[in-house]
Amino acid sequence: MELYGYPLKAKFNQPRPPPPKVLPAASTAAASYKNCVPCHPESFTMPWMPSSYYKAAALNPTLAPLAENFPGLPPTKIVPFISEKPSGVFSRHTLDDWHRSNMTNYKESETTRHNAERLRADLNRAIKDVYQQAKRSQGESTRNLGERVNDIEYWKSELCVELDAMIRETNSLADMQKRLERALADTEGPFQVAHKCLLHREKRMGIDLVNDDVEKQLVTEIKIIKSCRERLQQCLDTVNAQLMCNKEARQELEKDLADKQMGHHIDSKCYQLKDTSRDIHFFKGVERIDATVSVPETWARFTDNNIFRSQSARAASAKLRASTESLLMGTADEMWRQFSKVNDAFTSRITETANAKSKIQTHLAKTRQEIFQIETKIQVIQKTIKDKEAQLKVAQTRLDERTRRPNVELCRDAAQIRLVQEVNEINETLRNLHQCLRASEDMLQMLVRSKGVLEQDLVVKNNSLFIDQERCMGMRKSYPSTVQILGYVSAGLT
Repeated sequence: MELYGYPLKAKFNQPRPPPPKVLPAASTAAASYKNCVPCHPESFTMPWMPSSYYKAAALNPTLAPLAENFPGLPPTKIVPFISEKPSGVFSRHTLDDWHRSNMTNYKESETTRHNAERLRADLNRAIKDVYQQAKRSQGESTRNLGERVNDIEYWKSELCVELDAMIRETNSLADMQKRLERALADTEGPFQVAHKCLLHREKRMGIDLVNDDVEKQLVTEIKIIKSCRERLQQCLDTVNAQLMCNKEARQELEKDLADKQMGHHIDSKCYQLKDTSRDIHFFKGVERIDATVSVPETWARFTDNNIFRSQSARAASAKLRASTESLLMGTADEMWRQFSKVNDAFTSRITETANAKSKIQTHLAKTRQEIFQIETKIQVIQKTIKDKEAQLKVAQTRLDERTRRPNVELCRDAAQIRLVQEVNEINETLRNLHQCLRASEDMLQMLVRSKGVLEQDLVVKNNSLFIDQERCMGMRKSYPSTVQILGYVSAGLT
């Protein structure tokens, strides 16, 4: 083997030089290869010794001993390197260039294959993402259509319920309109009864002289009797106006319900469409056409406003029917309605008074029992105080006697400590017992005062029960026109 760029010398011209002591270092040889310029075709026209010779000859390499390259052979048996290359033939590339070229090709091939694999993975992922995106988008659209169908069904049901309620309310109001024209009654008898009831209730005593629901209903009954004839015509005009409002609200509900049914049919058909459906076609540019006139908020608000308007009209109609119910079937029917309210108020008030009386009696019995128990407890506390005072005397006597022990016998032993603790504990107990005794005596005074209040309140409740139950309800039960009014009402309802 010979260095690239050195001239070949004949063996017979010069004696063989002694073997060098060292071979070129690996880093130096690599540097010489890197500095070599690959041979080009035009190098064949150059002289036999190329210019690279001067570059290689100027390196002055240091050679390592030949024994290091041939382990196991003595230096005398190492065959010298003899070049077999004919004169005039030169290599185009070095072996290092050949290896480097192979490694470059390997790396480029590996990089290309890696890029191809990554591209295939990206393509697979992109295809999968496109499929999933399309599936997700269609699923979201289908879900939104399903939610839309559910919303339409909900509002349809609300509209149907409200429409039925409006129809019933309108029919009821129309019946009331007819019944208002037949209202006639006598007002003198109910007025006298209500007035006498108010006079009797002025004889109540104490806290029971209150402006309760019974008194309000009696005053209302008197006012209704006075203003009955004046309100008949006004109520009839109001009913006519309310009927017009109900009809308008009903028309709006019917129109909105028809639109909802058509929209429900279309959205249900769209919801059922799939990729395999037959009725699907291309409609180019349809996504750019925006024929909508509302958004979900305004769409829901429109129906909600219709329902709210209908509910308001129904509420007004129901309130009007309730206010004019007293005018139905004439003045007699109205007086009977209010008469029933007054009777119900009387019944409720009598029940409340009876319950209050029963509770007062129960509290009075409990108070008396508590007075007996607190008196007994006071006696027990007094006896306990006496017993504790005796124990205190014993403990203090022991301490006093132990102070007379002589000299070193005055020891602060366990007995001394326990006696001191016992005295302190008894004193604390006595203080607590005296406090309990004072609290019990104060409570006894409060119980006695509460007993007096309950006894006085019991007298008041008995008087109120006598007035409401015996005098007022006695008159109202014997009301002469009750049977006749009941007959008018039943005839009007049928």
